[in-house]
Amino acid sequence: MKIRIGLEKTGRALLLFVFSVFTAFPFFWMVLSALKTKAEIMDVSKFFPAEFQWNNFYEVIFQSPLLRYVGNSLFVSVITLVIQIVTAAMIAYALVFMEFKGRKVLFAIIMGTYMLPTAATYIPSYIILSKLHLLNTFTGLIVSNCVSIFGIFLLRQAFMQVPLGIVEAARIDGASNWKILWQVVCPMTKSSFITFGLMNFITCYNSYMWPSLITDSNEKMMVSQGLRKFFIEGGAYGTEWPLVMAGSALIVLPLLILFAFTQKWFINGIGGDTGMKG
Repeated sequence: MKIRIGLEKTGRALLLFVFSVFTAFPFFWMVLSALKTKAEIMDVSKFFPAEFQWNNFYEVIFQSPLLRYVGNSLFVSVITLVIQIVTAAMIAYALVFMEFKGRKVLFAIIMGTYMLPTAATYIPSYIILSKLHLLNTFTGLIVSNCVSIFGIFLLRQAFMQVPLGIVEAARIDGASNWKILWQVVCPMTKSSFITFGLMNFITCYNSYMWPSLITDSNEKMMVSQGLRKFFIEGGAYGTEWPLVMAGSALIVLPLLILFAFTQKWFINGIGGDTGMKG
């Protein structure tokens, strides 16, 4: 029996190791390519560079606008995420803990909009922002993404696991809905909030199509469109792939740091976080 259990553990460990290698290899290759010359990248027979080209990172950091693009994306992503969390939490709270006519219909309409292809909303959204004079502005980027249907759905499912008795007890004690939401429900469903925040932050940070449609100045570019325009599409470096790889590695760094601090909550549910004591 012990031998069988040991073999099963070894098999699982080997399987996880193989998947880990396949997952980490693109990141390793990206960093390694950033330390090569252009000729070495084009030469597929050479995996490691003859000499590490640390100057590629120096050039990207100090002689390109990449850090400005990263700052733009971080600023827009953080503000957008804060607004998305507030709006999603308020709507989810109303759908779960407040009684009003048409609650189920409202939820059906919200989920119905989730079925729409994102591209179908580009033209009407562009027209609205144009009439509000919000094109080519950070405000336009933030306002156009201030509500997350995915966030509403995720938080609603999490809130449904919160015992109603706890909410009712808070109401009897005189707590307002706002206070119940942020001081009672939110701490009990923090795993869902962190998962929602991480996923939507990554989505907003990596967004390319929509920012490309409503922003065209270099000062307002997000990191994805800035990287493509400046480093690839005939920009200052043309197709200097070592610099592209160095820039890509720097772009990924904030996401890796964020995930490192939130990974233990990322896939956790709220099953162990809620409970009702007699």
